[in-house]
Amino acid sequence: MINNYNINDISFDISSFALQGMLYEVACFPSPGLVSSISQGAHKDMDHYTFIDSSCSLIKYLMLCSESGFSNNSPKEILKECRSLGIDAEKRMFSKTKGVNTHKGMLFLMGISCIAVGKTIHDNKGFKDIQGIIKEMCYDIVEKELYYLKKYIKDYNSIEEMCKEMKLSYGEKLFLIYNTEGIRGEVAKGLPTIFQFALDFYKENEDLSKNDRLIQTLIGIMQYSEDSNILHRHSIETLKEMQKKAKYILSIGGMRTKEGKDAIEELDRDFSKRGISPGGSADLLAVTVFFNLVEKYMNKKEYQ
Repeated sequence: MINNYNINDISFDISSFALQGMLYEVACFPSPGLVSSISQGAHKDMDHYTFIDSSCSLIKYLMLCSESGFSNNSPKEILKECRSLGIDAEKRMFSKTKGVNTHKGMLFLMGISCIAVGKTIHDNKGFKDIQGIIKEMCYDIVEKELYYLKKYIKDYNSIEEMCKEMKLSYGEKLFLIYNTEGIRGEVAKGLPTIFQFALDFYKENEDLSKNDRLIQTLIGIMQYSEDSNILHRHSIETLKEMQKKAKYILSIGGMRTKEGKDAIEELDRDFSKRGISPGGSADLLAVTVFFNLVEKYMNKKEYQ
């Protein structure tokens, strides 16, 4: 049985990996249309320091999520108990950033990930079991939070009217318009973009510099991501354009070739000019870094 001292210590370690992933993501450049240590990308209301402020405001929340996993309750019960933490964390974030949404999607993803890692360690399971715990935690989230909306469509003249009257989030709106499940669908399936692709891709590019490895992985994620940030602010056509360009960039080497690097820099200029920011892909990059650190930690059993 892990004693209370160790639970606190392990939770601190888990939350530090989460913070590291978030800070790595916002530091790398050129990240097409995204805020970095060099550029504001497509954003006029935030910069690198906004992201640092926001990230640091979430440390307490991330640690509490990690601690909550050390429970005999089911993953589903733990997630329900942690919803109030998410609400408080969002308030802290908006207070720190003066109302700018830097990490709302990240809060959801990283919070679930921290809970799952804590629960996995508590249950004396291995890294390979984390995905199953996330699935168990979130298996019905799409049905409960999205599909129920369809029965109300007939009561409104348009989806726009329905969204306004019901005060729906943009994730809910995108589901009604495009039938995309967004990040809810991703967690319900156990983060397949990360566990079936991004983690291995990140490891395969370990020989690159930290910066280049991050950008290479970001482009890799962009080729598959149904990025809700792009759908919300632009269109399905813009999303398909992003995916197609990411695939092309990887086909010419990405950060491994001059041609690939030039193409990424051009994509950054283009996205920044057009206001295109693949923030959903960036969130998945941060969580990929997090799980890479967690896997090394768990394999070494540094917490025992």
